[in-house]
Amino acid sequence: MNLAAVHRPPPGRAGTGRAGPVGHRGTPPTVSTEGSGPVWRRHAVAILAPITPGPAAHTGPIPRPYWARTARWDAPGMSERSERISKRGELPPLRRNSRFQMLWMGAAASELGTTLTWVAFPLLILAVTGSAALAGLVGACRITANLLFSLPAGAWVDRWDRRRILIAAEVVRCLALAALAAAVLTGRVALWQILAVAVVTGAADSFFGPARAAAIRGVVAPGQLPEAYAQEEARGHAAALAGPPLGGLLFGLGRALPFAVDALSYLVSLVCVVRARVPRRPAGAAERRETGMRADVMEAAGWLWRHRGLRAGLAFALVANLVANALLLPVIVMVEARGGDAAATGVVLAGLGLGGLLGATLSARIGRLLPPGRLMPAVVGFFALAVCATALPFGPYWPVVPLFLATVAAPALNVVLRVLLARLVPDAMTGRVVSVFTMATMGLTPVGPLLGGLLAQYVGGAGALVAVGGLLAACSVVASISPALRGLHVPAAAATGSAPSAVPVLAELGREPVGER
Repeated sequence: MNLAAVHRPPPGRAGTGRAGPVGHRGTPPTVSTEGSGPVWRRHAVAILAPITPGPAAHTGPIPRPYWARTARWDAPGMSERSERISKRGELPPLRRNSRFQMLWMGAAASELGTTLTWVAFPLLILAVTGSAALAGLVGACRITANLLFSLPAGAWVDRWDRRRILIAAEVVRCLALAALAAAVLTGRVALWQILAVAVVTGAADSFFGPARAAAIRGVVAPGQLPEAYAQEEARGHAAALAGPPLGGLLFGLGRALPFAVDALSYLVSLVCVVRARVPRRPAGAAERRETGMRADVMEAAGWLWRHRGLRAGLAFALVANLVANALLLPVIVMVEARGGDAAATGVVLAGLGLGGLLGATLSARIGRLLPPGRLMPAVVGFFALAVCATALPFGPYWPVVPLFLATVAAPALNVVLRVLLARLVPDAMTGRVVSVFTMATMGLTPVGPLLGGLLAQYVGGAGALVAVGGLLAACSVVASISPALRGLHVPAAAATGSAPSAVPVLAELGREPVGER
C-alpha cells in the first residue's frame, strides 16, 4: 500500500473555518501533524489518528503518493509555485525528484567504473599470461554468472528487502574490485583471482539490475517513466563512450588504478542508494512466501507468456538483438577492405556511440510518435535500411553517417520496453518478470558476433551488412503484421499521475483473460 502524504494546514489556521492555501474549503480535518520528528512519524500520526470532519466536506487535492514526496515537497513551507502545482494536481519536475536523481548519479558512477574495466581486464590478463585467448574469458565468465543467477535473483528481489539487495550488491562489487586492485598493486595477482572477480561481479549484477528496476518504478511517477528511462539510456551511452579510453589511460598510468577507481565508483553508488531511500518491499507483498523459488519463477514466466502483447514483444526483441549484434565485425572488415586504417575504424565506431547518445536524449519524444506495438517494427525497419546503406561504395568513412542515423532511433526500443514492463507488471512480480524478460531477450545475443563473423568470412563485409539489414527488415515486416504486437499499448496513467499499485494492476488484468489482451 502506498502511504500518501497528508497536507498540513498552515500554523494558526487549523479549526478556524478559513480556507487554507492548498485547496481546503471550510474547516480542515482536525488532525494535526505539527511538531518535531521525522516525516514518517507525522504521516503515521495522521493516518492512525481519528479524523473529525468539519462542517464542510473536504475537497482538497488528492494526497500525493510516496514518489511525489521529494525533499522539496516535504519541506515545512512550500513555495508559492509548489502550492500552485499542488492545486492543479501536477507532478514536480523529474529533476526535483531527489530519490531518482540519487539513483541516477549512483548508477552513473558505477557504470563509468564498469566501462573502465572493459579495457583494463583484457589488458591485465595479457600482461599476466600473454594469451589473447584467455583475455576473452573475463567477459564470458561475467556474462555466464549473470545468466545463471538472473532467475533466482529476480525471485529474491521480490521476496527480500530491495534496498538491502541494492546495498549488498554494491558492497560485494566494491570489495571484489578493491581486493583485485590490492593484488595487482602488490604484484601477486593470478589468473584465477581475475576470473573469480569476474564471476562475483557478474552474480552481483544479476541482483542489482532487477532491484534497481523495481526501485525506479517505486520512486518515479508513471507519467514520468519515459523521461526517466531516457535519462537512463543517455547515461549508459555516455559511460560507454567515455569509459574505455579512460580505462586504457588509467591502466597506462598504473595497472591497479582502473580497478581501484571502479571500486570507488561502487562506493559512491552505495552512498547514493542509501540516500535515495527506495521502497523496501513491493506494495502489498507478504513478509514471507509459502511457495518455493521455482514456483515463483514459473509464476512470473507464466504471467509473461499469457500476456500476448509482451510475449510478441519478447520474441521480437530476441530476434532483433541476435541480428543487431552481428553488425560490429562486418563493419570492421568492410572498413579495412576499403583501405581504412585503425583511425578510420575508430571514427566509424564512434558514430555508433554518438548516435546512441543523441538517440537516448530523444527517445522519450520518439516513443510518443506511435504506440509501442507499431513503434518497435518501425524503428527496426529504419535501422535495417541504415545498415544496408552502410554497404554503399563511398569510401571507408562513409559508414559513420548511416550508422549514426541508425543508432539515433535504437534507444527508443529500450525505453518503450522498460515503460511497458513498469506499467503492466504488478509491483510484487517486478523482479522476477524483469529477470525472465532480460534472460529471454539476451539469451541468443552471444550468437550474434559468431553470425557476423561467418557472414563476413564468406560474403565479405559489405555483403554481410546487406544480409544483416535484410534479416532485420524481414523481422520488422513480420512484426508489423502481428496482431498481438500491433495491439500492444501502454496503459493510460491517471490524470493525477498516481502510481498504480500491484492490486489495481492485477484488477485491470483480471477483467478478461490475460492471454486475450
